[in-house]
Amino acid sequence: ATPARPPPVFLLVVDTSGKEKELQALKDSIIMALNLIPDNARVGLVTFGTTVQVHEIASEDMAKCYVFRGNKDVSTQTVQDFLGLGPRGMRGANPDMVSRFIQPYSECEFSLTSILEGLEHDPWPVKQEHRPLRCTGAALAVATGLLECSNANNPARIMLFLAGPCTEGPGQVVGVEKEQPMRGHIDIENESAKYNKPASKFYQGLAGRCVNNGHVIDVFACALDQCGVYEMKLCVERTGGSLVQTDTFTNVIFKESFKRIFARDEEDNLAMAFNGHLEVITSHQFKVAGAIGCCQSLHKKSPSVAEMELGQGGTCAWKMCGLTPSTSVSIFFEVTTQHNQPIPPGTLRYMQFQTHYIHSSGQHRLRVTTLAQQWATSEGGAENKLGAQGWLEVSNSFDQETTAALMARWAVYKAENEDSFDILRWLDRKLIQLCQKFAEYRKDDAQSFRLAPNFSIYPQFMFHLRRSQFLHVFGSSPDETAFFRIYLLTENVTNTTLMIQPSLLSYSFHAPPGPVLLDVSSISPDKILLLDTFFNVVVFHGETIAEWKRQGYHDKPEYASFKQLLEAPQEEAKVLMKDRFPYPRFVDCNQHGSQARFLLSKVNPSSTHNAPG
Repeated sequence: ATPARPPPVFLLVVDTSGKEKELQALKDSIIMALNLIPDNARVGLVTFGTTVQVHEIASEDMAKCYVFRGNKDVSTQTVQDFLGLGPRGMRGANPDMVSRFIQPYSECEFSLTSILEGLEHDPWPVKQEHRPLRCTGAALAVATGLLECSNANNPARIMLFLAGPCTEGPGQVVGVEKEQPMRGHIDIENESAKYNKPASKFYQGLAGRCVNNGHVIDVFACALDQCGVYEMKLCVERTGGSLVQTDTFTNVIFKESFKRIFARDEEDNLAMAFNGHLEVITSHQFKVAGAIGCCQSLHKKSPSVAEMELGQGGTCAWKMCGLTPSTSVSIFFEVTTQHNQPIPPGTLRYMQFQTHYIHSSGQHRLRVTTLAQQWATSEGGAENKLGAQGWLEVSNSFDQETTAALMARWAVYKAENEDSFDILRWLDRKLIQLCQKFAEYRKDDAQSFRLAPNFSIYPQFMFHLRRSQFLHVFGSSPDETAFFRIYLLTENVTNTTLMIQPSLLSYSFHAPPGPVLLDVSSISPDKILLLDTFFNVVVFHGETIAEWKRQGYHDKPEYASFKQLLEAPQEEAKVLMKDRFPYPRFVDCNQHGSQARFLLSKVNPSSTHNAPG
């Protein structure tokens, strides 16, 4: 049996350049969250502002840290030499030397808590109308180097807490003068964003190093301004990390999301896994075209690899450094059977998914899923075409939710490299092709168009995908777009379809609670609507309901039924938010109020103020 790996390392990388109130809130959250990790889990601390500090946590007598310059890249060798970790051998650095910086939490709880409580705002002065000097890239390089020389190929997470954008050194995304704004989508498209490409290249290199060692990078970006998440998105995406984005460290979104990182499973182990390795094996009639998701190609060739590449193709194996119960990866296949080689009726095709990973308990685990599916019936002959029976079999096996999730990921992957207008036309063509093949209709008679029940919702998914923030970036910052797309690529089918087409429930005196159309026609003065977009949960009170609430009718005993009506969507919202990660934004709003935009931006505007009648 393979020996168990050591407990995971949680290396905290803390930004001290933010406001003092923000830093205090962050310290409080970290100290509280550390009580949620297992006692044997190992921890370390790196702080940064103008410079990078690696803290010794072994000594309780005197606080001691090693300072690195923030204006240049730091190699693993430099980290190893400067910290005195000794020559790197087959088993890494000397454990006694490493233990000065990384220790089991049970052994360093007092000293680490004391260091955190004593952290102060970065002392370097900031000029008027200037941003603070912040060396995010150098800090991440030091953290990566520290784990490379002390914990290679063992479970570890780098947890980066950002209070603003990187303004110096590698990974810089904006200048220090506030008159220079953060880049927007138009700047990136026009290639006028000075720092975008160098920063993206730098973070891509760090992501590759972490993937090679099986380490995860989590980013908690909490600031009113953008923090440069767009440039460092590959650090999260390729390592299977988590991304939390909000405006302040005092926000409940950050606090709850950070705690939920350390959620436990039924056996009281952390609900996370490390150093995952997914391999796909197929029978000879079809091959693997590629994968789209939070993973990294291992460039492994085999007879199962197709010539066509879709997503991360040209391989049958991918690395997934971080795994959670909701992690999913989309695998695409190519049918490679030649037309002149008909498949005999009843022939089965096989595919096997082998997932190796390190459980949070340290155990090596292998999960194998093997599927056998029958090929659709063909007419035979030289061209090996599907007949009516074959197409019926394909139609009956269609899963519209899964297909919508696959198409959304494929579209986002293409959107990273192609013009958004072309992406929309591509989606339209794909939908038209599907309807031509599986819909029933008479030419020039729109009323005759029919889709089978297992196809009927798919066009709705494509409609909402076309107008979603995943493809339409107008009104979103690059950081916000990166945030939305990362979760579209990593969540399961249920959550992915919820992102594409949010759910809308109606509460009223006239009918029991139930789903309604995601359309402006569902808004009524005497209704309460509950919208779930995955990222936001919105309770929307109609005009009449809001007025009754303002007048306090729900506080009067004779209107107990009204109080129950108000409480029902609130209770349902709590259920929706209970276990979700990242913790969603909760919005309680009224019709015609300023925050009503959270609902109005998602419903179909079938009628407007310009509509007749």
